[in-house]
Amino acid sequence: MSNLSDVFSSRHEAYWILSTKETGFPPLKDDLRVDVAIIGGGIVGITAAYLLKKKGYKVAVLESDKILHGTTGHTTAKLTSQHGLIYHKLISKFGEEKAKEYADANESSIQFVSDIIKENGIECNYEVCPSYVYTSSKEYIKKIEEEVEAASKLGINSAYVEKIPLPFDTICAVRFDNQAKFHPLKYLLALSSKITEEGSDIFEHTTVVDIKHEHNSKSEVITRDGKKVTSDFVIIASHYPCYDGLGMYFARMYIEKSYLIGLKIKDKFSEAIFINAESPTRSLRTANTGEDEILLVGGENHITASEKDTNIHYESLANFSKENFNLDKILYRWSTQDCMTVDGVPYVGKLTSKTEDIFVATGFGKWGMTNGTAAARILTDHIIKGESPWQEVYNPSRFDVLAASGKFIAHNLDVANNYIGGKIASVPKDIKLKSGEAEVIKTDEGKMGAYKDENGKLHLVNITCTHLGCELVWNDAEKTWDCPCHGSRFTFDGENVEGPAFIPLNHQGEGQNEKDANIK
Repeated sequence: MSNLSDVFSSRHEAYWILSTKETGFPPLKDDLRVDVAIIGGGIVGITAAYLLKKKGYKVAVLESDKILHGTTGHTTAKLTSQHGLIYHKLISKFGEEKAKEYADANESSIQFVSDIIKENGIECNYEVCPSYVYTSSKEYIKKIEEEVEAASKLGINSAYVEKIPLPFDTICAVRFDNQAKFHPLKYLLALSSKITEEGSDIFEHTTVVDIKHEHNSKSEVITRDGKKVTSDFVIIASHYPCYDGLGMYFARMYIEKSYLIGLKIKDKFSEAIFINAESPTRSLRTANTGEDEILLVGGENHITASEKDTNIHYESLANFSKENFNLDKILYRWSTQDCMTVDGVPYVGKLTSKTEDIFVATGFGKWGMTNGTAAARILTDHIIKGESPWQEVYNPSRFDVLAASGKFIAHNLDVANNYIGGKIASVPKDIKLKSGEAEVIKTDEGKMGAYKDENGKLHLVNITCTHLGCELVWNDAEKTWDCPCHGSRFTFDGENVEGPAFIPLNHQGEGQNEKDANIK
């Protein structure tokens, strides 16, 4: 590679999305009655719909964009129960019984995916392989040893190893055997094709803005266009919950952004999957394209909207790749956002302790392939059987402020700062931008975000997030205005890209802040 600018000539799109066909599901145009309304068409929503449909339930999946184009379409697609150095922490926080629930849910979900693939004859590049958490720092040796002991105690096939199949120096690792990798969209698109028949449907470009529910009555899921889906059960699987129901999810999760590049190297890379223990994160795995093999290098996580110059993270991954591999060409680059819980375990189950028939799945913390599959299984069990063997460790109502006080307080101080920060700061009065640049400016209407496109046209938007009013920050890599509080993102023209906000920036008068279902 001649220079690092090659990273910015690569496709700025996720390989999984580029290598599969476009979907064409219609938007919801009429009111509907179903057994289960599922909000969100990612791995949780599609898997749950598939499982419920098999059991005879009439389901409707409601997706605000295209199914599988959110976090699911931007994953590293590792099917593993090895979620960093987690099991020693889980035993310390929750005790051995609940830690084993988490381990069993994720370990069994690897086999569960394998069984579905075999049952349906799905071609999705599924490969069984070992997974490693490795370190190059002596400071992490003891933590690796503790993780091996904890994982083994919980029944995971794990080992402490000093020989790691990587082309650069490492000290030791914890290895989990019988893990896997796959093409997530090929797998989930095959499942989606089995949902849309016999009264069940998938609707794209259908944004949910509210849920109306009274005790012992059916729920009404309301779309932006005023259409209603009446159902006995609701599953909220919209990444960040689109409806809060006084569950206070906005106060006990934070959003992290991470980056990935796909590259071609001249040497053969291991079939295993890898992630390091220290920072900055380096996640590694190969993907078979059918013609050749690409290496996916991920990491560089940070709190969403905490930085403006996000291109440096692609450059860092490119630098790492150039230093450690016989690099041929960088082919792809993309980023994603993940909901992080204050104690590191997803929230899966009843939305609140008082909602018997509205369920939520969120906070997968970068490990959504197995946790998302486990979540779909847990929620399906809740609906069919009334309980799940793993419900306690994932219970959304487990939250204890004191147990997670440090992270909880620190995060919410950041949120508070972003409600008022910048609203009183000085900003430049003159708009002096080059093409492709953005800046916060002061106008007669108040504080605005200005962006000049490649044709020299100026785009002005109100940069108060339409979700809960935080101040937006410019993301130079994606050319979006991002919310540091809850992860909503908007184009330079103010249209929604992702997150809990559903009102565009230039439609502030429509009142999401006052009527938003997220804060009811």
